[in-house]
Amino acid sequence: MEESKLFLFTFLAALAGVIPPGLVNMTVAKSCVERGKKSGVFVALGSSTIVIIQSFLAVLMAKYILVHPFVNRMLLRVGLVVFLILMIYFFIQARKNKKIKTAKKSNKAGKSYLKGLTVALFNVFPIPYFVALSTAFAPSEGRYSMLAMVIFALAAGIGTFATLYGYVAGFTKIEKHTASFSKYSNYFMAALMLVLVIVSLFRIFQPFA
Repeated sequence: MEESKLFLFTFLAALAGVIPPGLVNMTVAKSCVERGKKSGVFVALGSSTIVIIQSFLAVLMAKYILVHPFVNRMLLRVGLVVFLILMIYFFIQARKNKKIKTAKKSNKAGKSYLKGLTVALFNVFPIPYFVALSTAFAPSEGRYSMLAMVIFALAAGIGTFATLYGYVAGFTKIEKHTASFSKYSNYFMAALMLVLVIVSLFRIFQPFA
């Protein structure tokens, strides 16, 4: 019964955490536009795989990170550098003003899956998020069993994929506007990276909570 509650709460928390437009879900949407729905699904699968690993590690690291805020700040500094680089990249892509091709069907599922892995790996924000969740959902004795850790990680990954698949399904609404979406999504991604840079700076100079 406790395991069922843990799965449900973690699933809902992970699902809700990915709903706002962010690095991962916008990458899924862009992949649908540029490579088709199949590519978007595999990007979502790759990202969800990393989330499973991140959430599992979060349970293991929760107590250590909460006691050592320096570790959290180092993770955020890594993210800060990555977001700065991505902000410049997306801005340059948006300024190229080249003709954008419509969605192409791609059979390179492995490449899309790897893209999802890479993007999610760069996104360090889920780590403190899952650390907080694992602390909030911790058993009364304060320690997770191996089964509970696996359930927590799987629920986080499945919840993330459910939301990302929603972005893939929503692709049908913008499929006829691929050129404009692809162009302006680069501007949006650049602006999003700027916001993440600001948030990272704020979090670096604030104690972990």
